[in-house]
Parts: sequence; structure tokens; C-alpha cells
Amino acid sequence: MVRPVLVIMAAGMGSRYGGLKQLDPVGSHDQVILDYSMYDARRAGFETVVFVIKKEIEEEFKARVGRRVEGHMDVKYVFQAMDDLPEGYRVPEGRAKPWGTAQAALAARHVVDGPFAIINADDYYGAEAYRAIYDYLCAHRDGRRYSYAMVGYRVKNTVTENGSVARGVCGVDHDGILIDIHERTAIEKDGDNARYTEDGGRSWTALPGDTLVSMNLWGFTRSFLDEAEARFPAFLDKALAENPLKGEYFLPSVVDQLIREGRAEVRVLPSEDKWYGVTYREDKPAVASAIAAMTEAGLYPEELWPER
Repeated sequence: MVRPVLVIMAAGMGSRYGGLKQLDPVGSHDQVILDYSMYDARRAGFETVVFVIKKEIEEEFKARVGRRVEGHMDVKYVFQAMDDLPEGYRVPEGRAKPWGTAQAALAARHVVDGPFAIINADDYYGAEAYRAIYDYLCAHRDGRRYSYAMVGYRVKNTVTENGSVARGVCGVDHDGILIDIHERTAIEKDGDNARYTEDGGRSWTALPGDTLVSMNLWGFTRSFLDEAEARFPAFLDKALAENPLKGEYFLPSVVDQLIREGRAEVRVLPSEDKWYGVTYREDKPAVASAIAAMTEAGLYPEELWPER
């Protein structure tokens, strides 16, 4: 059996945060959020990690993160680049940002040949999520339909006090199978619930607090990368015509297409854990405080990656 690997998307620009949030420490020994993600993933069974980064931050990323985990996991690096496009396509003049999470996943297509989990670098997911996704990937293979999984969080546990966030809002049937997923890029806290806007705040749609949302913790077989690559040109045709400078190829959008076509079944693994993340710089103190409390409670050691 090819053992599942962990893919970490760490190439985001951090425009709302104002810097390289994936490298901003939150732990007492200079640990960043993804240190805790890798620690949780390693004890769940993952032995290989693939970092998706920008070429420009390679040396800093390796020095700050990669080298200290190299003695504990097999580490690989791939690069998300704006010009990593299908033949015949070019980056439009003036574009400054990558093409989104589906293109980030595609950056790993040359090094991932089996099941994999994929996460954001700047989100804390909780240890149980990694155990659930690892066990699922070990136990399931593609059959008549692709067999995928997603850890779903309650939206009330995933919003920040400091602004809006992007989440995939999920429809789930009574058997725990994902019906559909829609990327909402401007979700805000609304008391114990949430709300989202698609027109810059002129109108709002309510989201009950218990609504399940995707935090981009997915479990896929290799088939997902093949499908995302095959569908990339159709996305580009639409984006280059309608929104060439900011259009994004969202990972949940590919999943939604496959579900609607009857080609994939996605098992939702619900989590009641609270999300911690650094969408905004103002989020950092709360994340650092939560990490400190979990360390004091014995959930994490002070030193995650002791030298070997």
C-alpha cells in the first residue's frame, strides 16, 4: 500500500495579514502554526510532507520550518508559480497573485502518486482531524466513483472577530455524504452564527452557526490531481474572459463539479474542534494564547522537533 502523504499549501500571499503569515511564530520556541499541524499529522501516521511554497521564500522557509522537521518526516518541496499553466496559456499582464488552491494542489502532481491529505499552512485543525483523515485514506480506494473525504467544521467555530474569512459552505445528506459545496469568500461572525455577502456588503445571507464548512482539510486519491489538471483549461478560459487579474481556481469548486457529475463521493468527517488561524494580524494573540494553553495542558510538548 502507498501510504498517505500530507500536502501543505504554504504559498499564499497573506494580503489580508500583511506578510508571510505561514512563517509568523505562535509557539514559545518559535513554532509556527504548521509545526503543530505536522506534529499532529505525524502522530496520526503521516510520514511524508510536501510543502507547496513560492520559489521566492524557499530559503527562508527551509531555514524556519523545513530543516527542523527533516529528522522526523520525509520532506519534499514543490513550487506554486503563476506561469505553471497548461500549454497555450499565459499569465495576463498585471496579475500579481497565484491561481488559487486547486492550482496549489496541482503543484504537487509530480511528487504525489497515491492518497494524500491537503491543508492550509495557516490553519490549526486539531489532532483528531488528522487521525480521522489518515484512517479514512488507509481504508478506502476509488471504486465506481472516486472515494474522497473532508473534515467539516461548524462555521461558528471557524470565524474571527477581526474581519471576513473564506470558507466552503457544505450541503451534507443524512448519511454524511457531501451533496455540494460553494466557496464563500466573505463570511463574517454574526453573534453565535455567521453571514456572508457576495456583493461587497450590500446584502447578506445568514448562516446558522452549526452549518458545516470546509477548511481545506481534504483526503484525496491521486485521481483528484488528474481531474484538477484536466479541468484547469476550462477554468482559465472563463477566468481570463471575466476576471483575469483575480480569478481563482478553487479546490472546492473541482470537488463540487465531480460530485455533480456523479464521479466522486465525499465522506464528511465532522469535527467539533475550534479552528485557530491567522487570517489577520490581529488574530495572532488569540492563536498564541490557545497554543500556550494546550501546551500547558500536555497536548503538545514545549519542543515539537527535538534534534536527533
